[in-house]
Amino acid sequence: MTIRFDNRVAIVTGAGGGLGRAYALALAARGAKVVVNDLGGARDGSGSSIGAAQIVVDEILAAGGEAMANSASVTDAAAIEKMVHFVKDRWGRIDILINNAGILRDKTFVKMTLEDFRQVIDVHLMGSVTCTKAVWETMREQAFGRVLMTTSSTGLYGNFGQANYGAAKLGLVGLMKTLTLEGSKYDIRVNTVAPVAATRMTEDLLPPEMLAKLGPETVVPAALYLVSDDAPSNAVINAGGGGFERSYVTLTRGIHVDPADMTPETVAARFAEISDRADELVPDNGSAQGQVALGGPR
Repeated sequence: MTIRFDNRVAIVTGAGGGLGRAYALALAARGAKVVVNDLGGARDGSGSSIGAAQIVVDEILAAGGEAMANSASVTDAAAIEKMVHFVKDRWGRIDILINNAGILRDKTFVKMTLEDFRQVIDVHLMGSVTCTKAVWETMREQAFGRVLMTTSSTGLYGNFGQANYGAAKLGLVGLMKTLTLEGSKYDIRVNTVAPVAATRMTEDLLPPEMLAKLGPETVVPAALYLVSDDAPSNAVINAGGGGFERSYVTLTRGIHVDPADMTPETVAARFAEISDRADELVPDNGSAQGQVALGGPR
């Protein structure tokens, strides 16, 4: 079965280049009307220009697709709301949101300023919150929506010198998990992609021979599936270079002790048991984890 997006309206943030551009072109090629949102700034978030977004729109139009450019910053709630209203007035609905916009301000934690930390959180995490909030009610009203967050190996597993980026990226996984629960009644499915791709965000982080194998197009198949009509929900898919894997937040079987044994010494003595990953659990929600903690099924 071919995945198509005919009559679907998609917003892709950070779509002036790299992954976002690849997503926008692929969605348009499969029938979607696409809003190409990009601030047009530098990698650290400074500056702005609609030029990058318009170039992508021109590519889509030249190929026979439908698209519009927008240069609103994802950190500007009023500008994002204005964009959403304009899109609804023009195309009547919003079906897909891909939260892709991001910046980097890498430094070790000891050298990182609080402003560097806040700015990365504001763009990656709060920017995704702002854009998702702006389309959420529309998706509820039309009883259909597909939202894609963007995490990374840094958020899932950590990387040196990226405390701000990692905190933001794992926060998006938590956001996905709760929105999955709140959106399910309205057929709003929320997923997350963890790309490994050669973009300006990674050009000086990975060796050239690796970058050559990691074009943005190698992430597109996962992203498009995760915003398709038959998408799952609550999935984190790692993608890049031909590899596709799924990441989970798991829970070990652990131990359950009587009140008399609830001591730090017990935790220390049985830490290996607590850490044993055999037959790990994947709770459906926070309440399920709480039931395990209270001695429920393990």
